[in-house]
Amino acid sequence: MSQPLTTVAGISFRHPPPLCSFLFVIVLLVATFYTLHHPDATPPHLFSPNTHNSLTLRRLFLSSASNATVSSYLHSLTRHPHLAGTKPSLDTLTYVLTHFQSLRLDDTRVADYEALLSYPTHISVTARFSNNTTVEFDLNDDVSSSSDVVTPYHAYSPSGSAQGSVVFVNHGEERDYRALEMIGVSVRGCLVLARKGETLGRGVIVKIAETQGALGVLIYDENDGGGLGGIERGTVMRGIGDPVSPGWPGVTGGEKLSVDDDRVSRRFPKIPSLPLSLNNAEILLASLGGARAPVEWRSGRVGSSQRVGPGRVVVNMTLQGEMKMKKIHNVVATIRGSEEPDRFVILGNHRDAWTYGAVDPNSGTSALLDIGRRFALLLESGWRPRRTILLCSWDAEEFGMIGSTEWVEEHVLNLGASAVAYLNVDCAVQGSGFFAGATPQLDSVLVDALKLVQDPDDVTLTVEETFKSQNNIIERLSRVDSDFSGFLHHAGIPSIDMYYGADYPVYHTAFDSYDWMIRNADPLFHRHVAMAGIWGLLGIILADEPVLPFDYISYAEQLQAHRDALSKLLEGKVSIDPLSVAIQEFSLVAKEVADEAKKLKEGAYRKNDVAAAARRRELNDRMMLAERGFLDSEGIKGKEWFKHLVYGPAAEPESKLGFFPGITDAIATNSSEGTIKHEIWRVARAIQRASKALKGGFT
Repeated sequence: MSQPLTTVAGISFRHPPPLCSFLFVIVLLVATFYTLHHPDATPPHLFSPNTHNSLTLRRLFLSSASNATVSSYLHSLTRHPHLAGTKPSLDTLTYVLTHFQSLRLDDTRVADYEALLSYPTHISVTARFSNNTTVEFDLNDDVSSSSDVVTPYHAYSPSGSAQGSVVFVNHGEERDYRALEMIGVSVRGCLVLARKGETLGRGVIVKIAETQGALGVLIYDENDGGGLGGIERGTVMRGIGDPVSPGWPGVTGGEKLSVDDDRVSRRFPKIPSLPLSLNNAEILLASLGGARAPVEWRSGRVGSSQRVGPGRVVVNMTLQGEMKMKKIHNVVATIRGSEEPDRFVILGNHRDAWTYGAVDPNSGTSALLDIGRRFALLLESGWRPRRTILLCSWDAEEFGMIGSTEWVEEHVLNLGASAVAYLNVDCAVQGSGFFAGATPQLDSVLVDALKLVQDPDDVTLTVEETFKSQNNIIERLSRVDSDFSGFLHHAGIPSIDMYYGADYPVYHTAFDSYDWMIRNADPLFHRHVAMAGIWGLLGIILADEPVLPFDYISYAEQLQAHRDALSKLLEGKVSIDPLSVAIQEFSLVAKEVADEAKKLKEGAYRKNDVAAAARRRELNDRMMLAERGFLDSEGIKGKEWFKHLVYGPAAEPESKLGFFPGITDAIATNSSEGTIKHEIWRVARAIQRASKALKGGFT
């Protein structure tokens, strides 16, 4: 049963609050009393910058949570749709900026960029059936308030019309087209109808259809917006970041390529695509003739008697859109470190949304705002982080991680020299259950944070206990679906991505609203509070610990597991000895570093030990820089902007592994043995670079 809120001294707590809650309230009351009676004096501080009270500090951070406050943030952020580049999006910018400024953090700034964004002006889909009747489909979400929500569309889809018979292609994967070929069905000169699956993004679905000779693509989701009639919007642009400033920041007045430039045009599909409601898709499916669908396709709403076409129904789809240069706005708030102000722990979430964005992304924005509020309380009590913390609100993520990518491109050298870690939360709360992805050296610090946070759905357990029993798998971050991508895949920054709930049915629809959140995903905002607790604790730990809590033994073990999986896939056809040797060397260095870190942690809080502080700083830098070793200047073939050779997006949709993207791409394309060997050597050299960075020196 959900617990009520207890409010003391203006702060709300879940009842009964832990002992540290009362301690924190006492501190606040003392500070308030002191200030009232000594208005010109500095209030008493619980912490001095050089005092080690890590566990007390973390408990006080957790005790200052407020479900009601997080709820109010989300309610304010979701009053109106706020698609990037539109006037309503400026309201959320002002809200976030004003909030951070009101906290009187050390610095709060807006970083502006110019980017090419894509909007619809006219959309229609008309079907003509075998009895000569014609139906024009309603392409809006089934919601009365949809007039102020952008029409469902695919950003960066080319304008134009396409007309033809319809062919159902299941999930639109390469293997689905091979299955159609086996039963004598071609999509050349036709429109294809695909149902969203778990493997391919909409952009890849369109790309494959284009290579198969289709004229246009219609994509539907069997979730139907949770049965509400929602339609999923999204981008179909290839790659991430502003398309007209590829590889450099889209600063105002900077270089912009023409849309006709090949470096730009190749990122956009050549055939139009549109999202379709489940109801409209079922009308088309019921009207198809031709061969019966393969047996393995007959699941969900498709049915056992489904035909794949073509024939019996002809569809005309029309999309008129416009691409505009728009200003986008990131907000960056700074809490300057006391001892290592030139080392940065970065917490980030995007702010823009296709519609109201209650789940995606403003559940995360609300958590970020509350972390800022709680950090401000700690600062007033005397805390000051050892390293600098940045709280970042990104813009235009939905168009292709544009805001964060432009910021990374502008600051890539400084990030490479000084970024400790990037902590990302996009959809903080989608439903129940904690999920996370991370680079392996951050696994243990993530688990440590989970141990300190009460589970939002079972007050007798910690999040770590429920995570261990329900999932206990920390994923790896090869996917490209949120703002961690630029930090990890391009700049080599150790990263974490976290969320509550595996998925949710109103994704990118007009039903992603505050009302849906309080009715379905988190009525009392307990999960929001838990996520803010985990996220903020990670920031505190990584910013405060004298020796960075990075575990490279875990990374070595993960690399060994990846090597074993690759060996199984190759079945001995190609030698992986270079990889094995490099990983063995990395494992030895990781153990040496773990021993060194253990020794340096002893006495880490002794004052005036300048030599020990210098040794800690040097070790921390080596651990921070090791991830950069996995970068390769040439990048992944076909996706050269992505530099990370261990974790990165595969260029080929049917690559079998979620790591070593260059190797698995070479295998998926049936490349020569020499090409596969070369990719193995590239990864081996990357691991060797990481080993040398971790070891330090030049021997």
